[in-house]
Amino acid sequence: MRLRFLIAPMIWLLAAPALAQQVAAAPLSDAHKANTATLIEKAADDEVGIGFVRDLTTEVGPRLAGSEQERIARDWSVAKLTELGFSNVRIETFEIPYWARRREGAKITSPTRQKLYITAIGGSTSTPEGGLEAEIVRFSSLNEMFAAPDTAVAGKMVFIDEPMTRTQDGSGYGQAVAKRRACIGPAIEKGALACLIRSVGTQTRRFPHTGMGARGEETGPGPVAALSPPDADQLTRLLEKGPVSVKLDLEVETKAKVESGNVIAEIPGVGDLADEIVLLGCHLDSWDLGTGAIDDGAGCGIVVGAAKLVDGLDSEPRRTIRVVLYGAEEVGLLGGTAYAIAHEAELGKHVFASESDFGADRIWQFSTNFGDGALGYARAMQDVLAPLGILRGNNSAGGGPDIGVLRRGGVPVVTPRQNGLDYFDLHHTPDDTFDKIDPDDFNQNVAAYAAFTYLAAYTGWDFRKAAEETVAGE
Repeated sequence: MRLRFLIAPMIWLLAAPALAQQVAAAPLSDAHKANTATLIEKAADDEVGIGFVRDLTTEVGPRLAGSEQERIARDWSVAKLTELGFSNVRIETFEIPYWARRREGAKITSPTRQKLYITAIGGSTSTPEGGLEAEIVRFSSLNEMFAAPDTAVAGKMVFIDEPMTRTQDGSGYGQAVAKRRACIGPAIEKGALACLIRSVGTQTRRFPHTGMGARGEETGPGPVAALSPPDADQLTRLLEKGPVSVKLDLEVETKAKVESGNVIAEIPGVGDLADEIVLLGCHLDSWDLGTGAIDDGAGCGIVVGAAKLVDGLDSEPRRTIRVVLYGAEEVGLLGGTAYAIAHEAELGKHVFASESDFGADRIWQFSTNFGDGALGYARAMQDVLAPLGILRGNNSAGGGPDIGVLRRGGVPVVTPRQNGLDYFDLHHTPDDTFDKIDPDDFNQNVAAYAAFTYLAAYTGWDFRKAAEETVAGE
């Protein structure tokens, strides 16, 4: 085993939450111990996973949901997964509303004239032909804007200048992203003409950060755009000196219905549990500013690489390993919902699910969401992953965005939590490119996914097991 897999940055230890309930690990056979060790060792030099994300981001590039680029990515993935030897490779299509930026720009027009680096938020409407110009009214938070009288907002351009807190687990995003989703509606109701927000990210570079605003439809009620952090700072400094006016010019394209789809590939199970499914997910679509390497080409490379490592063992899995590259995640988790609807009849056969959608940094903690009687299985997996520098988590895992609907339907899930301190420096920005992926960190992810996928597919453990049942090995 490579030394680089054994070294865990000290910050992981400092940030570790309370460990899961102390239970005895389910026993592993000598063969299971040997195979998980082999998978971890081979992952250190594996090229399949990182090759997948490298080639996807190079040969296809950005993959906006519902676009021709997303269709090309689906076809590309089918060809690649078939070439890699997966079985039952297919696309399951579904329809979504479509939104795309066509032109975007902004500039300060008074008291000075300066260009601003902005990007339209998904669901934004176009501005009137030639753009719109208005005086800026700044609020330090979304709630401050909610509380403002209509007279303070009417006829102006709202600016929400709330920063995002950098955290290891990404929890700062949940609070900061609210302004992206909830600024424009209330602002328009108060009489505002448009909304500007400080980018929902942690970087200080002059890159604006996009993302979806409107939900469940192709457009929201008005124009909304994100300012790069330095431009938000510049606007705030000018406002401290007096009134500021900005001209915003956006053009977007919308369609009521276009095609998206989920790409599915399998390693068939053999024997008594072949109809049961161990699902590994990621999302294939991306925003259009970068090339979608961190979000979420890396996740697709991780799950594809892990599944192929398991497939390289001499014996077949008892359960079917299903890799799902979800479409249209960025615009409302639409691929995850479509998958759950299409496979509703077999959700009871989904015995285990995990998703990689938080970049390519190292996994530092492994949490589960199993039945109370299956905690011994969780502990066994955690013990197998410990040599990778991965700490035990709790039994309240969310699983991931696209498989959240499966978890809510009773499917046991796990969360291999990655270090996210730098994730929102890149997420949804032009800087989300392949060169940001560290191969050693990436392959630590592949190692972890391969090891726990092997245990889920080969042991026959019942991850739904209730507390009153006795935990056994095989």
